[in-house]
Amino acid sequence: MKRVLNIINGDGCIKIMREANIEGEFLPWRDFLHEGSVPAGLNLDELSIIRAKFISEYRVGEFNEIYKNFKERNSKLKAYKEYDKIVLWFEHDLHDQLQLLQILDWFATKELKDIQLSLIYSNNYLGDSTPQQIKKMLRYAIDISPKHLKLAKEAWSAFREPTPKSWFKLLKKNTSILPFLQSAILRMLEEFPNTKCGLSRTEYQALLVISNGIDDANDIFEKSQSFEERKFMGNVIFWKILNNFENYNIIKRDTNNRLTITNLGRELLDGKRFWFDIMPIDRYIGGCHLTLENLWCWDVPTQTIKQYYFSKPLNYLLVVK
Repeated sequence: MKRVLNIINGDGCIKIMREANIEGEFLPWRDFLHEGSVPAGLNLDELSIIRAKFISEYRVGEFNEIYKNFKERNSKLKAYKEYDKIVLWFEHDLHDQLQLLQILDWFATKELKDIQLSLIYSNNYLGDSTPQQIKKMLRYAIDISPKHLKLAKEAWSAFREPTPKSWFKLLKKNTSILPFLQSAILRMLEEFPNTKCGLSRTEYQALLVISNGIDDANDIFEKSQSFEERKFMGNVIFWKILNNFENYNIIKRDTNNRLTITNLGRELLDGKRFWFDIMPIDRYIGGCHLTLENLWCWDVPTQTIKQYYFSKPLNYLLVVK
């Protein structure tokens, strides 16, 4: 009997896949690569240390436990030669597409020989699918070719560079062999500070929802998610955004835990203030470390990413030539 390994985005869909009688073992990837440092020049094990440290800072687990899970994950991946067939199950959203790039990049340098490596694209969220829908997806599995691996390697490398220039250039490349990659590239670029007020798309959507009178945190999250073409963000990351807003007086919380926008928040939303003039900017998107000295912003009207200099006394942006 052939041994099968199913690599999936997380733990949420394992129960459904078992109910669908999907054969083989399951390897959940368990990383939200759209947040935090993903620097170049590190192998899988070295990067896992950085990722485990970052995830532990979100208080979703202790570093030692998260890192232990990553080491077990990596060990199972490295034992790929024990399997006759490896199936990658990934959705259409940014979260999954980055995971897929990382995994395909890893396989790009491995000797596969007689191992069948295949990919199942999903337009639906696996965790929301029925066992019957999951079973049906098997019909649409495609064999991963050298072209898939080459493109993934290029994209994964671009994502980890210290500037987003190569990532942005991928928008002009034919990436149709990975049909959801283009939209993922664009959505990641939208998480850079915008040129209007310095908020990311997610931050801007959240503040807009609050400004329209929605005051319950869970409702704010759900309404913000409704703006997404393809939902990708978990609420743990979203709560961090709301905490930052609250800590810097962009929103306020009453005794009933209801959230409302402040006057400063309205100035920010209207583009009269810049977010990184209020809250110091020090964050990573892939390999790009965003600071005032390395400030890359997404211009929504022109759909371009450029490096800027922020003139703090006058509060405006200048393009770095």
